[in-house]
Amino acid sequence: MSYSHIPVMIREVLKYLDVKEGKKFVDCTLGGAGYTIALAEQTGVRGKVLGIDLDRLALDNAQQIIKQKKIKNIVLVQGNFKNLENIVSENFKEGMKFDGIVFDLGLSSAQLADETRGFSFKGEHPLDMAFGPDNDKSSADILNYYSLLELTKIFQEYGEEKHGYRIARAIIEARKTKKLETTVDLVNIIEKIIPFRFRSKIHPATKIFQALRMETNEELSCLESVLPVAVKLLKKGGRIVVVSFHSGEDRIVKRFFKNSSELTILTKRPLIPEEDELTSNPRARSAKFRAAEKN
Repeated sequence: MSYSHIPVMIREVLKYLDVKEGKKFVDCTLGGAGYTIALAEQTGVRGKVLGIDLDRLALDNAQQIIKQKKIKNIVLVQGNFKNLENIVSENFKEGMKFDGIVFDLGLSSAQLADETRGFSFKGEHPLDMAFGPDNDKSSADILNYYSLLELTKIFQEYGEEKHGYRIARAIIEARKTKKLETTVDLVNIIEKIIPFRFRSKIHPATKIFQALRMETNEELSCLESVLPVAVKLLKKGGRIVVVSFHSGEDRIVKRFFKNSSELTILTKRPLIPEEDELTSNPRARSAKFRAAEKN
């Protein structure tokens, strides 16, 4: 399948990273390669961009674009950004420092559209929300073996779902007679718990699928662990930019920026997408943008 994804708040990313010819950057969440390609084109042949992603599809797509555009200053690595320090040490000379590091923590349109996986509640797919093949956790195992308390916690904290306890209890009951294996298995349970008359504009499965994806990939703990590493890898005056889509992610970034003596915050309040971007890309509506500079 083709890889389709619109980079979110790319104007702000390029502005706050202060992109100039010859600078060096890391895109920790390659996705559709929008940031990586733009950074590479603006830094020129003397610049360098490291693009990281767990998803093989994203890397293959980026490689095709790089070949078509004949770009020579990009290094692509398959890996989890929680291993950022090791990835850098394995691909660059010792002591390498960067002018900027960017994270886009959103799920790509291509991942949502991939019918071999379970990111989307539309259609029937395997319950597989892992970003890469070497993930330690299985989405299906979480649903089939987590306790009532554990399921309730992730649904309420990661999904911010007020019906989290009732949905968790229904899952516990359903799996006594049949192992949950597909997205339809999960959606059917959710729709029974949240009748149509109680639904908002978004489908009732949206928050549960988000919570399950975040737990499967340990997204919040990975983010917490990588932020200090990213700052360590920045030059003095280097910048870190994070685009988040979940209140828990944004809280982690806000708290880290505020408590780090090494950083000067560049965005006192999180930036949000401009109206023209929301018109062309409605999925950007929940994006929050924060940036800081290393002292």
